[in-house]
Amino acid sequence: MPELLSTPFGPKATADDVIAGVDLAGKRMLVTGGASGIGAETAAALARAGAEVTVAVRDPAAAAALTDRAHHEEWTGQVRVCRLDLADLATVHELARSWEGPLHALVANAGVMALPHLSRSPEGWEMQLATNHLGHFALATGLLPALRQAGAARIVAVSSGAHRPHPFDFDDPHFERTPYDRWVAYGRSKTADVLMAVGIARRWADDGITANALMPGWINSGLSRHLDLQTLQAMGAADENGNRIDQPHYKNPRQGAATSVLLAASPLLEGVSGRYFEDNQESPVTIDGAGDGVAAHALDPGNADRLWGLAQAALR
Repeated sequence: MPELLSTPFGPKATADDVIAGVDLAGKRMLVTGGASGIGAETAAALARAGAEVTVAVRDPAAAAALTDRAHHEEWTGQVRVCRLDLADLATVHELARSWEGPLHALVANAGVMALPHLSRSPEGWEMQLATNHLGHFALATGLLPALRQAGAARIVAVSSGAHRPHPFDFDDPHFERTPYDRWVAYGRSKTADVLMAVGIARRWADDGITANALMPGWINSGLSRHLDLQTLQAMGAADENGNRIDQPHYKNPRQGAATSVLLAASPLLEGVSGRYFEDNQESPVTIDGAGDGVAAHALDPGNADRLWGLAQAALR
């Protein structure tokens, strides 16, 4: 196992901090779910550093605030907007077909969390797995020619510490036989995100493409929109009146976007692939899934290969 990569940036460093002094002029980057939260701050930091950033969102009108910021703050890079619904493969394929020229970084940021009831995509896939993993897998594979053209492209998969207690279930990935649990489904989809990075690292290295996964940290954002008040209170994220509470370990969106931006654009990550990061540092492996770090099951190359085959079969 290679030595863990460390950086000079602490847990509360911002997205701008981790690429201060880096010139991204001429780089073209795509951020899914970039209309708000850490996705918007990821796109903003990359554009401020000079990149041409496309934010891919279900509702392009929702990105108006971001494009307004880009105009009024006179960022050196451009921000573009396109439509993408990761649970609708037609929009995934359309984006991949319409992309012209190189793609230097794909930040797989969009996601859903803890859907209270079992729901399925048009293909019959469990919705969290469809959105968080299979849609991004289809997008990455569809954009492979553009990533190759860049010469040294990066793929960034936004995962979560929720992956640790939930290995991927290859026997029943869509809850067709076992009772649905929203947190189990979310955790498995986030394990799949890490395994996707491992799978890409194993397959696309000869094309100059690297891939890494990350846990952004605890952030009060729209990702928690499906959580009821009781759950938010149990997490310490809301008071008895429903007002959100930022605990000391919480990050604001600019801080939460830092690790994504680090992996997408920092020279410190050149050539680094197939790893998992948190708080701007590579995470150690936790064997039993407890505590901080990355679960061994999420970095297992056998699991990565098996999931790759499952995803390819699902997309046929």
